[in-house]
Amino acid sequence: MPEMNLAAWLERLETLHPSDIELGLDRVLQVAEALDCVSLPATVVTIAGTNGKGSTVAALESLALLADKRVATYTSPHLISYNERVRINGIPAEDETLVRAFEEVESARAGVPLTYFEFGTLAALLIFKRSDAELVILEVGLGGRLDAVNIVDPDCAVITSISEDHQAWLGEDRETIGMEKAGILRAGLPVVIANPDPPQSVLKRLQELSCDTAFHDTEFAAQFPDWPLRSENLAAAWRVAEHLGFAPDIDSARARFAALELPGRLQLFELDGLRVLVDVAHNVAAVDHLAGYLEKHVTGRRLALFAALSDKDIHAMIRSCCGLFDSWYLTGLPEVQRALPVSELAGYFEGLDAGEVIQCSDPVRALERARGDSRTGDTLVIFGSFYTVAELLPILQDEWSST
Repeated sequence: MPEMNLAAWLERLETLHPSDIELGLDRVLQVAEALDCVSLPATVVTIAGTNGKGSTVAALESLALLADKRVATYTSPHLISYNERVRINGIPAEDETLVRAFEEVESARAGVPLTYFEFGTLAALLIFKRSDAELVILEVGLGGRLDAVNIVDPDCAVITSISEDHQAWLGEDRETIGMEKAGILRAGLPVVIANPDPPQSVLKRLQELSCDTAFHDTEFAAQFPDWPLRSENLAAAWRVAEHLGFAPDIDSARARFAALELPGRLQLFELDGLRVLVDVAHNVAAVDHLAGYLEKHVTGRRLALFAALSDKDIHAMIRSCCGLFDSWYLTGLPEVQRALPVSELAGYFEGLDAGEVIQCSDPVRALERARGDSRTGDTLVIFGSFYTVAELLPILQDEWSST
């Protein structure tokens, strides 16, 4: 195979498997055993849930760095560059490091079909195994039980909020989805439950496995400031750090979290009097949280820039917040196979009192149109999909000031 750069590798990974998602551990475990990266010479924390995984990872990583721990993190998806997914001590992996790992995975897989996520997960594990990391934080990509990350046995696990999302793969109701998330658990494992109301299926599995469990608002209630991200995820990160022996005092943790910023999570930009709030809310529970934030913190005229994937509960997402916006700028995502065409998306607004609804061909044109229609003091809220945010975030970072 000719030598390839990172961009060429990522393009190749998209063609190795006919499906974006194929749950199951047999294929990825076979290749991981060939690479000898199933076990890592570090303490491993695995984080699963529907929403809040990214903020929990970032909070725990931040506490580890505060304690001078050597920490590696694996997250998904990325917003601007693939390198964001694989970090060592808070720094994204270099292109060359990723390319070398991809080459080794390709050689070891010997024709075994791997999805984009599975291939990337194996590369990350290989990089972490060869690093000097003391702590490895792994974010589950989808579900838990059959997710590629679950080939690694954790030393501690976190389960964040669980709601209905990815039903085509995980099950139609919250209890079934909870059982899939609980697949990351092991017998006797220390577990932190950040969800204030976990499904009964999770509670049952915790009991069956005799897990050493800490529950939100029971064993680790910690008062953090009124922070835009969910305080239970901050408290969960602090509780994990406490269990692993590197938690700071609460005041130090509050100060650390107050300075923590996550790209694409309630991130604010401003240009010529227009505020732009960017959030990756992409399911009903996340949109509910965003709506609550808008009602509490954002006054004046609000505009929405919205796109969504076809497998989401779009009716519920829109109904959750339609009364909060004066205008909607709807867009398709032409490069995303699972995205809902803008004409179909517009159909969901029929019969709703949602204000003006404007159709745009792509996110960039939607941003341009909204900017042209805006008034000083307006707030444009970009949400609905990671892909929408990923396409517009580089433009906002380049041309707009972050506040």
